[in-house]
Amino acid sequence: MIETMLQGWNEVEQTVARKAFDLAYSRAVEKLVATVRDKAGNLDSAEAVWQLHDFLSIERHTIEGRFDFRLDGILFVFASLVKDSLLQTDELTGLDDEKLAKIVAMSKF
Repeated sequence: MIETMLQGWNEVEQTVARKAFDLAYSRAVEKLVATVRDKAGNLDSAEAVWQLHDFLSIERHTIEGRFDFRLDGILFVFASLVKDSLLQTDELTGLDDEKLAKIVAMSKF
């Protein structure tokens, strides 16, 4: 607790961050499931199955790497999620203005 307070995250902000993170993760998984259903419906060969396997391996690596809830890098994660429309800035209400401004600015690149 002391470590996170030193990083400038109070308890309210930590709760907001965790809720937003979980929401974006849920959306990413829903999007992946929809894509897999679509791709699985078009399987017609062994090659298509292996391509689906490769796609899933890449997506797993991407999601596991992207969704890392550590406060020291969470602003970058949130900016990426906002940029990709997995999170809206209003879902981060409760973070201080400086953090929100950084997320908005970084999401534009």
